[in-house]
Amino acid sequence: MNLKINRLQHIGIPITDIKKSEAFYERLGFENVMSSTFTEHGAEGKVSMMRLNEIVVELYQMPEPELTEIKQRRNGRIDHVAFDVDDIDKTFATLKGEGFEIPESEPVFLNFWKNGCKFFFIIGPDGERLEFCQIL
Repeated sequence: MNLKINRLQHIGIPITDIKKSEAFYERLGFENVMSSTFTEHGAEGKVSMMRLNEIVVELYQMPEPELTEIKQRRNGRIDHVAFDVDDIDKTFATLKGEGFEIPESEPVFLNFWKNGCKFFFIIGPDGERLEFCQIL
């Protein structure tokens, strides 16, 4: 398999209060480098990318608590690890061709960053979610 992964892109963490979490990470030296919204089941969620040097943490708040497992995450939980790729469509085709479990039927576009991004997940043997993402 010929798969090119550049680097760890970000770690996604589900949170319950975006402003409170942003302030927490800012106290650690992180800077908010991107804020946006997303739609989940017709409601609006919030996301912030917090960066410290080369470390990026994605904080995301689901629109309604019942739309996520967050109520069960009493001690916190990393939701996914994201890898940066140069060609999301080629990466998708390669991993699909290799038989990896991919929940998405194609890479998904989000209006994040300046020009958007496209991503998809693969599911690991213990249910872990590994994201492949290209910032456009």
